[in-house]
Amino acid sequence: MSTDAPGGANIEGETPVVEETVETDEATITDDAELERTLGLTGGLAIGIGTMIGAGIFVFPGLAAGEAGPAAAGSFAIGAVVALLVALPTSELATAMPKSGGGYYFISRGLGTLAGTVVGLSLWFGLVFATAFYLVGFGYYAVDTLAEIGVSVGEGLVVPVALLFGAGFTVLNVTGTENAAKLQNGVVALLLSILSVFLLYGSLDAVGLVGAPSAPEQFMPFGPFPVLTTAALVFTSYLGFAQVATVAGEMKRPGRNLPLAMVGSVVVVGVMYVVTVFVATSAIPSGELAELGETAMVDVGRHYLGAAGALAIVFGGLLATMSSANASILSTSRAIYAVSRDALLPRRASRINLKYGTPHVALGLAGGPVLVLVATGQVAVLAEVASFLHLILYGLMCVALIALRRDEPEWYDPDFRTPGYPAVPILGALSSFALIGFMQPASQVIGLAVMLASAGWYFYYARDVSLRGAL
Repeated sequence: MSTDAPGGANIEGETPVVEETVETDEATITDDAELERTLGLTGGLAIGIGTMIGAGIFVFPGLAAGEAGPAAAGSFAIGAVVALLVALPTSELATAMPKSGGGYYFISRGLGTLAGTVVGLSLWFGLVFATAFYLVGFGYYAVDTLAEIGVSVGEGLVVPVALLFGAGFTVLNVTGTENAAKLQNGVVALLLSILSVFLLYGSLDAVGLVGAPSAPEQFMPFGPFPVLTTAALVFTSYLGFAQVATVAGEMKRPGRNLPLAMVGSVVVVGVMYVVTVFVATSAIPSGELAELGETAMVDVGRHYLGAAGALAIVFGGLLATMSSANASILSTSRAIYAVSRDALLPRRASRINLKYGTPHVALGLAGGPVLVLVATGQVAVLAEVASFLHLILYGLMCVALIALRRDEPEWYDPDFRTPGYPAVPILGALSSFALIGFMQPASQVIGLAVMLASAGWYFYYARDVSLRGAL
């Protein structure tokens, strides 16, 4: 059963690749692949949590506390609510269209080729900005790790280390990562164990059940507005839940497990983010946290558990930023691969390496721009541009759901239906777009420039291509 009727050709005469898809309880079968349904709820949660757990806990607390004080916990809570409002509509779309490309695919079939092109190319660049952000965070943690073992190298080594590992992750993905799922599960389990122990002890200490209670700091020292601007900044922390949608075709009982994995990963990570800010601001005043910057959590770990706490956070930060960066490079290449298969980019971008069976051209188009952005070292701007482009994606996914529900094409038969329709997707779209208004102007300008360039590319290269579903 095909979920769309694409047609037309780009300026090179290439047409979209049409794949017939058959869904069974055991597998998702396409013309060139059979994806066995081997992922359960635990596997889905590991993907969602694994791609989200890094930045929010290990990079953002210092930056966020400097902007909003202890009320930064509220910023993370606002981000979680917006993510939940988007996760439910995304779950419905994913069970109706279990395809690689995720949000790009849903929007191109629900809202047409122009919207699909803008979102697909923006998703490429959004993931590139996010990956660069994770790699710069990794560089800071690598330098701190050396400092903890007595080797002081200074922050001048942050960008070179980030560049080296960015190139390494790209090469690793090109050569194939057969055990990536097992590795991701292991990393997530280890991270959650470290963080659960640390946050439990930190919470008990903060409220005075262990040691002396901390002197309470004014909760909202800068007023309510910075809470919203900080929510826009830290929304990058919630970009991972939508990655679960890309494996819908490999998930057992997707109608049940997919929404549970998406919503569950947002709830688990959101709670951990809020507790992290509470623990951090209880240990160290927000002004000092801001001065400590990207690796403030190392000092928080030292405050509660001495050298062992600092080492645990350094180790966790390395694992988390490494996992997030590696997963994001892979996700970026999937986005490029899907857009190329639809003839919105040259077909050679979806070429598969015959030796390793990986989309090596797409991986090069993912890794190359990442290294350029890493060289800037601008953490906050990189994070906000990634948030901007993903918030556009999330808002339009909610709009696409409304369009598809309105027309109810024959092929649209999701295993899961969004509760509270149409209020949930409407609120999801409005809150996603509203959060953009609280970003710093530089991030808004860069994000809009990427979207305009993507629209320009569509009119130049692929204006005759038609991807919209049979509405």
